[in-house]
Amino acid sequence: MINFMVNCSTASDITAHLLRADSYFEPPLSSRVDIHDYSKKLNDKAVRFEAWISADLVGLVAIYCNQFKDSKAFVSSVSVLPESQGQGIASHLMRQCINHLEIGGFYHLGLEVDKRNLSALSLYRRLGFTTLQSSGTLLFMEKTIERENK
Repeated sequence: MINFMVNCSTASDITAHLLRADSYFEPPLSSRVDIHDYSKKLNDKAVRFEAWISADLVGLVAIYCNQFKDSKAFVSSVSVLPESQGQGIASHLMRQCINHLEIGGFYHLGLEVDKRNLSALSLYRRLGFTTLQSSGTLLFMEKTIERENK
């Protein structure tokens, strides 16, 4: 059974998760950041949407919500462990994230993705992200968060 939580992980939970997911990032996460330092930063400064199976963090979406002037948030990390992929975990976590931003008054959600990561691109496009620009293999994408008038 998958339990979805917000901000329940510790830095060591995040580190263990990212180390297990490392080689499934394109390119591997460890080639871009020090995973231990990055995990601490995510724990301290990001809003984290998490999927747990028992005591195992199997899915993580981490966002920074610190651009209040522009009403913009940024996705720092999206990962699901390989053995838990194909169950809609990333979609569920991203929808939780978007709902959180909608309630919080944010209008834009940005992210960077490697254009070789076809499954991530497919997910982001299904969720309404569009490409703003590209640089090398990186795409810079954004979603406008729409609100219902109540």
